Amino acid sequence: MKKKIVVAITGASGSIYAKLLLNRLLQLNEQIKDLAVIMSDNAKDVWREELGDQSYEDLPVTFYDKTDFYAPFASGSAKYDTMIVIPCSMGTLARIAAGTSNDLTTRAADVILKERRKLILVAREMPYNLIHINNIKTVTEAGAIVCPASPSYYSKPKSIEELALTVVDRVIDLAGLENDSYRWGE
Repeated sequence: MKKKIVVAITGASGSIYAKLLLNRLLQLNEQIKDLAVIMSDNAKDVWREELGDQSYEDLPVTFYDKTDFYAPFASGSAKYDTMIVIPCSMGTLARIAAGTSNDLTTRAADVILKERRKLILVAREMPYNLIHINNIKTVTEAGAIVCPASPSYYSKPKSIEELALTVVDRVIDLAGLENDSYRWGE
């Protein structure tokens, strides 16, 4: 069964994760029925700063404005399976934890949680303070999966992109998509 996925990109550092995830999801398009993207203004600024371009504009995906509460995934009736927030700022995580649906990202996350669907938050912050830890606990208890952007080294990555892909491939696994990636012990 093909998945309906919404990806939210926030203004946390780590634009490479969002870029690689979107590219990978486009490669896995036979498993995806719909791919929607929300990108905050800060995310666009950080993308330009970190990656030196605006290549997100060239991606063949549907972008939704952060204030578009008429987006299909703003309602549970649209039956989106999965939401991935990558990178997920601690401010966004806090608003999700508090149930503050003040933009499309936090509204969509609230919908995913209330419908008991898969919400994956790729937190890109360190170190954590107690507020972060408590918010992570709250969203986890509500059903979200917090996947810190902590790369692995088992596959012996040889570039920053390969290192970032260790996180992206894990996120794709968590989303329930079939993906050809490094597997421990294989």
